[in-house]
Amino acid sequence: MNLPTLRQLKYLVAVVELRHFGQAAKRCFVTQSTLSAGIQELESLLGTQLLERSKRKVLPTPLGIKLSQRAEQLISLAGEMVEIAHDDGTPLSGPLRLGVIPTIGPFLLPKVLPGIRHAFPKLELSLREERSDQLLKQLEAGRLDAVVMAFPYPIGNMQSQIFWQENFLVALPKGNPLASADTLSSDALPKEELLMLEEGHCLSGHALAACKLSGLKISAHFQGTSLYTLVQMVAGGLGITFLPAMAANSELMHSGEIVLLPLAEPGPHRQIGLVWRKSYFRQDDLHLLAHHFRELLREKL
Repeated sequence: MNLPTLRQLKYLVAVVELRHFGQAAKRCFVTQSTLSAGIQELESLLGTQLLERSKRKVLPTPLGIKLSQRAEQLISLAGEMVEIAHDDGTPLSGPLRLGVIPTIGPFLLPKVLPGIRHAFPKLELSLREERSDQLLKQLEAGRLDAVVMAFPYPIGNMQSQIFWQENFLVALPKGNPLASADTLSSDALPKEELLMLEEGHCLSGHALAACKLSGLKISAHFQGTSLYTLVQMVAGGLGITFLPAMAANSELMHSGEIVLLPLAEPGPHRQIGLVWRKSYFRQDDLHLLAHHFRELLREKL
């Protein structure tokens, strides 16, 4: 029985993702005619249509999408075979594709990466920043090896290891009447002034859950795309927001117009951990990475 080749599967994945033959060919470092012929051979081999073609666009069929997802997993497994063959047994060496969410990356990475590079000079770390749901999709497809994310969050049948936990702070304009308090309870929060991240960022959900204000997410009068935007609005006296404790001494807080107060609600308000596929062959490396993240954060915080 003839089987699809990895090259044909790579062509399919590229076209399904990019929806464009020319861009897919460029990604695969082949001519457009070569890529098109490869996919036609794959369709002939499988006896079914995988793509809908027209002069202006290309669309994957439902089966094309389903097989593309499986193809990504097979390509990832083939890559792991090469890594295993070249593994010399050195811990945390070689390529590692790590995803991180935007409400963790800017505060965690500057604190831990210098120490990781010093301890593991052979590690070839590549980073991708996305929201939790997108990172988990890429992890499942084999495009990432592990993800740093905040909990609680549903991760399905993935494995995880928590390496840090922290509380939330309330960021207020310096002249706000509440800025002189030692702590703030959720009952004292001026809810009409609350600035939140847009839907899809888990930090907002975790902060509101800590304050038992989950239903407030929809009624927040502004939803920002980044913590930087929210901090600038707070500095301008336009409202208040939540920040993770890890951000307290970051470049985000260079403005002297903001006061940070701890929430009175008992914590920890969120946990931070690594997530990976159960089938991933370098799980010992990820446990080691989580351990070093924890120790480096203890030194810095």
